[in-house]
Amino acid sequence: MKTLSDLLAEGVSGRRVLVRADLNVPLDGDKITDDGRVRASVPTLKALTEAGARVLVAAHLGRPKGEPDPKFSLAPVVARLGELLGAPVEIGTEAGAEGTVVLLENIRFDARETSKVDAEREALADELAAKADAFVSDGFGVVHRKQASVYDVAKKLPAYAGGLVLSEVEVLHKLTEDLKRPYVVVLGGAKVSDKLGVIANLLSKVDRLLVGGGMAYTFLKAQGHEVGNSLLQADQLDQVRGFLAEAEERGVELVLPVDVLAATKFAPDAEFEVVSATEIPADREGLDIGPKTRELFASKLADAATVFWNGPMGVFEFEAFAGGTRAVAEALVASDAFTVVGGGDSAAAVRALGLPEDGFSHISTGGGASLEFLEGKELPGVSVLEQ
Repeated sequence: MKTLSDLLAEGVSGRRVLVRADLNVPLDGDKITDDGRVRASVPTLKALTEAGARVLVAAHLGRPKGEPDPKFSLAPVVARLGELLGAPVEIGTEAGAEGTVVLLENIRFDARETSKVDAEREALADELAAKADAFVSDGFGVVHRKQASVYDVAKKLPAYAGGLVLSEVEVLHKLTEDLKRPYVVVLGGAKVSDKLGVIANLLSKVDRLLVGGGMAYTFLKAQGHEVGNSLLQADQLDQVRGFLAEAEERGVELVLPVDVLAATKFAPDAEFEVVSATEIPADREGLDIGPKTRELFASKLADAATVFWNGPMGVFEFEAFAGGTRAVAEALVASDAFTVVGGGDSAAAVRALGLPEDGFSHISTGGGASLEFLEGKELPGVSVLEQ
């Protein structure tokens, strides 16, 4: 795989370089609420501009329906990116002068970007390739997508892995090929169905699996416990029972909450009480793991050598129900393990809770890509760089 370092060694002064970045940030109106992905894109862009490249960036924001939509414009990102680079950035259609960055408008405004028809994606890739002399893949958050600006264009230009993609892939290999044990995975988030493949694949690899968040209630129900009004995926109960049986058979320690914060409703000001995870009242819903579970999970992380965490332990956006997620994060910060935060809501929680990012070995920019890698799937945007 050729890398950004290889491209810089070849020389980029005056050359047009197309960079696929991941600038898909959360917005409140036109205000960025978490600029982590923008900040992560800066090192590669700076390295190229400082070497005199004419940089053209392709990126997306949200899920527009294949046509221009003002609420998905990259304009707020342009402003923040310019601040971080210390130089003006403009939205345009062609690369600018040497040492400058121009950002294409949301690439998903063109329906061909995400088309399932190869010829349609390739037609867009041809147009993108005509705008550049080299391609740098630096958007790890999209490398699991077979899309025109991620996959197809890499086959039409000299292609290189950007610094961000390279570092992310190296971390993922540490979670699979250069693994130090005990290996503990912490999974949370709302739905079991989002992580079925990951759990199935990890049960043959991990020593311990901690399950929190909304998905824990399907596990508790599968064990025969009542979960009140808590989030439940009844159609996944048989699958989860299979996971429980396989974990026992393989000797994997699968740890579930022992207590939860049971609230009267899903709201930041909801009344709640701490109850046993096996005795959730019929009129209550679990919105966070309880204090005993926080201690339990921390103890199960204390001796770990490698930890992968994906998914919050509760509704961390509500202050009253952020304690479980904070407890897990703080346990990782205190750990001597190689700790990886698997992007998505977990990374957002770390920043929202004001925790030190350098307290973790690695915070991924791509939750979906990380999970698909751990599920054992190929990442098209990486495999194309290896061809």
